[in-house]
Amino acid sequence: MKRRILLAMGLACIAAAMPARAQSYPDKPVKLIVPYAPGGTTDLLARIIGTRLGAILKQPVVIENRPGAGGAVGSAYAAKQPADGYTLVMVVESSHAVNPNVYAKTAYDPVKDFAPISNIADVPNVLVVNLNFPATDVQGLVKELKAHPDEYSFGSSGNGGLSHINGELFKHVTGTSMLHVPYKGLGLALSDLMAGQVNVVFDNIPSSAGLIQGGQIRPLAVAAKQRLKLLPQVPTYAEAGLPAMNNPSWFGLGAPAGTPAKTLDLLNAAVRQALADPEVVAAIEKQGAIPTPMSRADFGKLVASQNELWKTVIQDIGFEKL
Repeated sequence: MKRRILLAMGLACIAAAMPARAQSYPDKPVKLIVPYAPGGTTDLLARIIGTRLGAILKQPVVIENRPGAGGAVGSAYAAKQPADGYTLVMVVESSHAVNPNVYAKTAYDPVKDFAPISNIADVPNVLVVNLNFPATDVQGLVKELKAHPDEYSFGSSGNGGLSHINGELFKHVTGTSMLHVPYKGLGLALSDLMAGQVNVVFDNIPSSAGLIQGGQIRPLAVAAKQRLKLLPQVPTYAEAGLPAMNNPSWFGLGAPAGTPAKTLDLLNAAVRQALADPEVVAAIEKQGAIPTPMSRADFGKLVASQNELWKTVIQDIGFEKL
C-alpha cells in the first residue's frame, strides 16, 4: 500500500511539473532565420525586432542569415526545422509571395509550410540609380533606357526576389529593357550600384535610406501612398506615372508549420509588445518603415492573398518561370 501511495504521489508530481515545463518557453536561445544577406531591409528589421524580442522573452534571439535564390534557400531551410518555437523566420513579401510564383518548382509552400505570427512593418520601395546615371527623374530614366536598350543593368537580391520582379514589372509597364544582375542580397547590389557596376536597383527604403541621405545614390521614386517624410523631395511612383508599381512591401515573422498555438500566441503578444515600445517604433520609422503588427489570423490572410496577387501580376507581365 505504501509503495502504491508513493507511486501515485510521484506520478502526481510529474503531472504537475509537465504544465510548468510547457509554460517555460523559451528556456534557451531562439534562432531567427533571415533568408537574405546582412545589410538588406529584411536583415535590418530582423535585428531591430530580434533585439527587443530577446529582452521580452528573456532569451537571446540569434540572427542567422541564409541568403540565396531570392530568399528560397533560407525559407526552405526554416520550413524543415523542428516546430518547437526555437526556430523563427522572416516571412516577407519577396520570399513568401513573389518568389514561390516565379519558380517552376519550389522547395517550400509559403502558406502550408509556415505558421504566421505577425506582420512587423510595411516598407516603401524605392527606385535608386548610380549618381553618374544621366537621368534625374523617372521620365528621364525611361527615355535613356529606350534610347539605349540593354546597355544598362539593374541589380537585385537574387533571382525571383521582389527586387528582381519589380525590375521586370518596371520594364513591362515602361516598355524598356535592362540586363538583370542577381546578387546574394541587396547590400551587395547597392555596393555595386555605388561603384557603377550596375546602374539601377529596385530596393526597400531601410537598406537605401542611409546611402540616399549620404548622397551616395540617387532616388527617383518611392512606392507609398504619399511622399515620405524621410524623402519629401522624391515623388511616388503614382506621381511619376507608374501606379502599377506604387505598392509598399510587408515584412513579418513566422515559424515552421505545426508550432504549438500557445507558443505562437506568446510570440504574437511579444511582437505586439515590442512594436509598442517607443524606441523600437523610432528605430523602424528611422528606416522609413511603418510598424504594422497584426493578429496571427490577419497575417496569415495577408500572406495567402498576396500570393494570389503576385501570381496574377507575374502571369500578366509574361515572366518566364525560373
